Amino acid sequence: MLSDYPQTLTYLYENLPMFQRVGATAYKADLTNTYALCEALGNPQNKFKSIHVAGTNGKGSTSHMLASVLQSAGYKTGLFTSPHLKEFTERIRVNGKEATPEFVVDFVNRIKPEIERIKPSFFEITVSMAFDYFASQQVDIAVIEVGLGGRLDSTNVITPLVSIITNISFDHKDILGDTLEKIAGEKAGIIKKGVPVIISQRQADVQHVFVNKALQHEVPLYFASDEYSVVSADNLVEIKRNNELYLNKIDLSLKGSYQTLNVPGVIKSVELLRTLGFIIPDDALKTGLEQTVARTGLKGRWQQLGERPLVICDTGHNAGGVQELVSQINQQKFDNLFMVWGMVKDKEPDEVLKLLPGEATYYFCQASIPRAMDARVLQAAAQRFGLTGEVVPDVNQAIARAKAAAGERDFIFIGGSTFVVAEIENL
Repeated sequence: MLSDYPQTLTYLYENLPMFQRVGATAYKADLTNTYALCEALGNPQNKFKSIHVAGTNGKGSTSHMLASVLQSAGYKTGLFTSPHLKEFTERIRVNGKEATPEFVVDFVNRIKPEIERIKPSFFEITVSMAFDYFASQQVDIAVIEVGLGGRLDSTNVITPLVSIITNISFDHKDILGDTLEKIAGEKAGIIKKGVPVIISQRQADVQHVFVNKALQHEVPLYFASDEYSVVSADNLVEIKRNNELYLNKIDLSLKGSYQTLNVPGVIKSVELLRTLGFIIPDDALKTGLEQTVARTGLKGRWQQLGERPLVICDTGHNAGGVQELVSQINQQKFDNLFMVWGMVKDKEPDEVLKLLPGEATYYFCQASIPRAMDARVLQAAAQRFGLTGEVVPDVNQAIARAKAAAGERDFIFIGGSTFVVAEIENL
């Protein structure tokens, strides 16, 4: 019997393989364990309505925006996301409030005999815990973010009202495949018979994968970017539907310019939910988009940590995400650029490093997890692309070094890995 929350977390972290810490060895390419755990819990995944969100980049932001909109419309809304940045309970929320430590302890004690018997991964336990919590809380609807891939992801035991697939780019190639087509095929694995699917962003090289899968399952498929467009104007955005103004002067809570790729999928989802009987007025949609951070607690998406110098962090870490980040960095006005940068060692660093700004001063660091790439190895790899700077392994010491070097008109960016952002003090 586990007596308290710290002891329970230690049990989960030390006895179960955790992808967040160790990488691919923790990935279970099979849904058997999740089904077994859910069966032992009375199949909670069938006791609440849900929306399923997959994709390479944008699935977390999309999930949080949707949850915020549903909360704004008055629905008791569950939200399951991963990984967490600071605290395990961030993964499981109802109306923005994290699951309680007491629930986590109770759940693990209840299911401990099954854990010993089934020997599931950390993520499989977390998914079944979230489903149990949402069922016990009697949520009106839950937004469920896929962990990795889609087809074999533990979350794929649900039958949602709507499925959403965001951007497709290269990530986890060792697990999901070495072509965009193969990766899209894994993401398309969440498409199920009877469930309409929304593709946030039409991408010419993978669109056929989704079209074919939707035809196979005889479900309607919508490319949200064909219908909705989002244009930035004076730090606000306007949303057009079929080139007609739909919503104007929205101050998006999530500030990254790349969010304009995610918003169409959110709005199309709201449109489909309305056809299913959900009452979501336009003012609730607007409020949800403008108060996402406040309502859901999302952190690490183009988040401002300071000004004079401007300090921004972002969890974008693969080639597609970093390309968008660099584009936004280039839109900022500053004298000098400082990059506090760390990566994990199971990524291909060259695909990302070749995208980074060459004129910046770099502080190469590493998160305190086994997956972290040694900062010296990262520095050596970066030098091949003309990126220069010093090695300061500790994330917060690297930030302090950058702040000491920067002037009031300079810009400090912190990122390269979710786990670098997670270690920022006072995030």
